[in-house]
Amino acid sequence: MQVILNLNEIKKPLTNPVLTIGNFDGVHKGHLALFEKVKERAKAIAGQSVVMTFEPHPLKIMRPADGPQLITHTGQKLELIEKAGIDVIVCVSFDREFAAIPARDFVNNVLVKKIGIKEIVVGYDYTFGHNREGDINLLREIGNDFGFVVHLVGPIEIDHTLVSSTSIRRLVQEGRLAEAKVLLGRDFEVQGTIVKGRNRGGRLLGFPTANLNPHGELLPKKGVYAVKMLIDDALYNGVTNVGVNPTFGDTGLTVETHVLGFAGDLLGKAIKVQFIKRLRDEKAFKSLEELSEQIAQDISQAKEVLREA
Repeated sequence: MQVILNLNEIKKPLTNPVLTIGNFDGVHKGHLALFEKVKERAKAIAGQSVVMTFEPHPLKIMRPADGPQLITHTGQKLELIEKAGIDVIVCVSFDREFAAIPARDFVNNVLVKKIGIKEIVVGYDYTFGHNREGDINLLREIGNDFGFVVHLVGPIEIDHTLVSSTSIRRLVQEGRLAEAKVLLGRDFEVQGTIVKGRNRGGRLLGFPTANLNPHGELLPKKGVYAVKMLIDDALYNGVTNVGVNPTFGDTGLTVETHVLGFAGDLLGKAIKVQFIKRLRDEKAFKSLEELSEQIAQDISQAKEVLREA
């Protein structure tokens, strides 16, 4: 797969490109439906399948106060798009100058002249250009003028729920991981780097924990979770606490995991935590002994959950 991080890197049009364009936060089943159509059409015309996305999310620039907590950070998003089998990703740097480009100019100068699109696949609610002035009808009109075909993919619903980044974000924030998994097509995952914690888990409680500094923004609801942790391409079971450690009177939010069956040093390692099931709320305990007993119960419950996951 080819990743293009600057439009100026494109010196000549791509090979019969079939393109879809969007933010694709979460790379969920709705997005995958677009990608499948792109790949299908690219194969039909002996072309390249192309995804154009943006960094940062346009709302982070245009309406910072409304910018969503992203399900996937940029690196994770590109990784998932590659896994979906796309030939070329164009990741456009989004700023106010780019946002000011009129819809017709964007299609003509970027999509047609620079990328050379032959066909474009968009979702049912697609808008583009300055002030979102471009819609499906305008895109089809421009397509007729410049000789490219527009394909429309309708909304994807699962169990009467619209598959959308907004829906998934809400489910994760509410700790409803099984429902989020259905829409995502995979377990919700947080990537990050292990950093030095307060060394209380092993020293005071008998259960050492790895303290994660997340690369992304979205975290599940505070509580204790059964998880799987990917370390150096090996998958381990674990128990993760997302919260503020109220027993110790802390206030800062942390993501701490007790990894089952791992005895090495994780400090500085880049890892992935897949959240499988929420076990309980975070709560304050009257003593360290009471907390330690609860952690032991959490581990036992997590083993049961993960045995079937």
